[in-house]
This record gives sequence, structure tokens and C-alpha cells, in this order.
Amino acid sequence: MNLYRITLALSVFVIASFLSIAKPNFVFVLADDLSYFDVGCYGGQAHTPHMNGLAAEGMRFDNCFQAAPTCSPTRHNIYTGQSPFKTGAYPNHTFANPGTKSVVHYLESLGYRVALSGKTHIRPQSVFPFEYLGKGNNPDFKAVESFMKTCVDSDTPFCLFLTSNEPHAPWDKGDASRYPPDELDLPYTWVDTPETRDAYSRYLAETTYFDDQVGQALSLIDKYGLAEDTVFIATTEQGSSFPHAKWTLYDAGLHTGFIVRWPREVEAGSTCDALIEYSDVVPTFVEIAGGKPDQILDGKSLVSLLRGESDSHKQYVFSEMTTKGIINAPDHFGIRSVRSLKFKYIWNFTPDVKFENVVTIPEDTKWGESAVFNSWKRKGEHDPDAAEKVRRYHYRPEEELYFVEEDYHEWNNLADNPEYADVKRRLRRELLAWMDKVGDKGQQSEIEADLRHGSKAPK
Repeated sequence: MNLYRITLALSVFVIASFLSIAKPNFVFVLADDLSYFDVGCYGGQAHTPHMNGLAAEGMRFDNCFQAAPTCSPTRHNIYTGQSPFKTGAYPNHTFANPGTKSVVHYLESLGYRVALSGKTHIRPQSVFPFEYLGKGNNPDFKAVESFMKTCVDSDTPFCLFLTSNEPHAPWDKGDASRYPPDELDLPYTWVDTPETRDAYSRYLAETTYFDDQVGQALSLIDKYGLAEDTVFIATTEQGSSFPHAKWTLYDAGLHTGFIVRWPREVEAGSTCDALIEYSDVVPTFVEIAGGKPDQILDGKSLVSLLRGESDSHKQYVFSEMTTKGIINAPDHFGIRSVRSLKFKYIWNFTPDVKFENVVTIPEDTKWGESAVFNSWKRKGEHDPDAAEKVRRYHYRPEEELYFVEEDYHEWNNLADNPEYADVKRRLRRELLAWMDKVGDKGQQSEIEADLRHGSKAPK
């Protein structure tokens, strides 16, 4: 009997030790200014074989959204799992409050090494103590491989964020000849001009360039035999910097592609329609790593969705846009939104102010997006449709309501339609409750946004 007990105890110890070591790795590949609907597996025109292949081997999420349509708040939100207002990182070029925990703190306590290679746009170092691999704005795959090999050799699980700078303007990478401008289909909300088609061609080429980076990451995983033990995610960040996308709270600026491969856990070629957010990444990683997500997190673990145990997640997703810190933007043009699977409500705080940003600056600048928008304005001098699309970009009503399930262009504003008064009232109530919960003071937060500029961040 004693021998049996000793043998049983040893067996339990060995199994427990094995389980503590055999934790999956995480690889998260992030684009920069890529509209999800341009990716091949989402029906787009870009040649994206690696992302398409990843979707065929894993799960494609069709309703992933962001907390903000700008780079810095988005990245702070991904790594902290909290609302931009709770961490203080809500304008662009911003920073999180000292003492905020990030994915680094959570996973390091569970035995992981946590690294980032590529674009950062996050502060301060104390909140984001990643192992930074390389110094450029794109992943340094030589440094990444060295990191990966060290982890493999030491049997250490790792979490690796590969943050690209593509296809951020000026769209000068990749082979644009693959995308003849005259053969491209343009989104409904765009104005058809030669400048638009030329820019779209170059943007799609750079999207393929990003997809090649996804391929490089996948190749490294295969080289070290880690595919079966790695949760691999590729995602598109906010939408492109063409008009009506990035810097706005329309779906083209908030809706993101999100593809997950997790062998033995995620059904190959599956899709998920549930509403999810970038803030869900941290609690998902923590749960998979064997930890318990912190109650302070606004995100919710995706594990039950990934395993096919559930097909619903959140009833609403919330987003914010703050113009402070954006080139050529008005000092105070705050926007908030709430979205369900069927409807979206948008609240523009200052409808009397002309909405502007990088897109609308004069053509004699280095910003390529403005060449597109200025071509729209020239066409608008004799084309009513072009003139209306320009007007709608500059001027927004205080309230907007869209039946996004059908009106996915968000073009038919129902805010003043009495048939939808109850829908608008309910969504506005949900938005105000969320703002109160996360500490969003509305226009006052917009006025205070300058205090959150990265130049004021502690070391």
C-alpha cells in the first residue's frame, strides 16, 4: 500500500510538472492601417495567401472591433485589456497611467517570456516592459528567431507580438503591378478618381507585403516545430487611412480582421459571428496560460468561442475617437459609439466643428492620403455624388444611427426616424452607462486630452 501511494504521488507530481511546462506559446501578428475587407479570406481584393491559409487552418472572426480607430489607443488597449479611459491612453500618441498592468506582467507571472518586435507606439516602459527585439517599425525576424530559439532550448513558453508598419501610408512597398488600378473595385463610400485608384493599388500591394510578414512568422514556427503548441493570431488593426475609415467610428475604421489558429482546440476552417474586441486578447491569453483573468480587465476570454463551446460573447462593443494628437485635426472633436450586431449609434460632441485630419491637408505635403481626398474635392466641383461624400466627411450630425446588419456602408442615418426612436434611446442609454463605468467624461475628457500626450509620459 505504501509503495502504491508513493507511486501515485510521484505520478501526480510528474503530471503536474508536465502540465506546468507544456503551456502553449502565443504569436500575435498585427498590421497597421489595414481594412479587414481588403484581406482575401474576408472577400477582399488583396492577395493574402498566408492569412487565407491561416483561416483555413483555424477560426475567422467576422465581428471583431476596436476601442479606437487610431494606432496608439488601439495598442494600449490590446496590451492592457482595459478601456482607453481607464488607463488614460485615449488620444493618439498617448501613454497609460503608471501602475497599469499589461500582458507582460500577467504572463511573466505565469512563467512566460513576453517580447515585441516592430512598431511600438506605447508608453511608459514600466507599463510595457516587453523584451524589445530590434529597433525598427517592422518585425526584425533575425532577432525574433534568436529569441524563439532561446525559448525552445530552455523549454520556456513565450508570447510574441510582431507589430508591422504595413500597410501604413505612404504605400511604397510590394508589387503594385499585381493590382492594375483600372481593374479594382472601389468601396461605395469612395469617389472614383485616378488618384484614388492609384493609391488603392499601392495600398493593396503593401497589404500583400504585410501578408508576407505573416508568412515569415509562420515559417519560423514551423522551423522550430512549434505549430501544434502555438496559438497564432493575425489581425488587421484599424481600417486604412482612406476617407471614411481610420479616424472615424464607422465600421471601416473599427471593424477588424481577426484570425486564430490553435491546433487541437480550434476547428479548422471555422468562423465565428460573435461580437468580440481587442480588449479580449489579454484575458484569453491569461486563461489559456493557466491563470485567472484580473477583474479589472474590460475584455472577456475568447476560449469558449475558440473551442466551439459557445457562439455568443458580448451584446455591445464601445468605441471612442479623440482628435487631439492627430495632425491637422480640430482640437476638440470627440466621438463615441456603441454597436450591437444589428445597429450602431454614434454621438458627435461638436457637430458645428469641421472634421479634419491628415486626409484633408493640402496636396503639397508628404501625406499621400490627402492627394486622394483633394481629388475628391476637385471632382465634387462638377459631380454631386463626389460633393456629397466630401461634405459628409467634413460635417457630421450630432447623432447617427445605422442599421448596420443591412446598411453596412453606414450611409442611411436613422437617428431622426421616429420608427427607430426606441432603438436610439436604448443604445444611447447603454453608451452613457459605459462612459460612466470607464470614466469617460465626454467633452471634458476631450478638453483634458492634451494632458495625455506621450511627451508627458513618465519614463
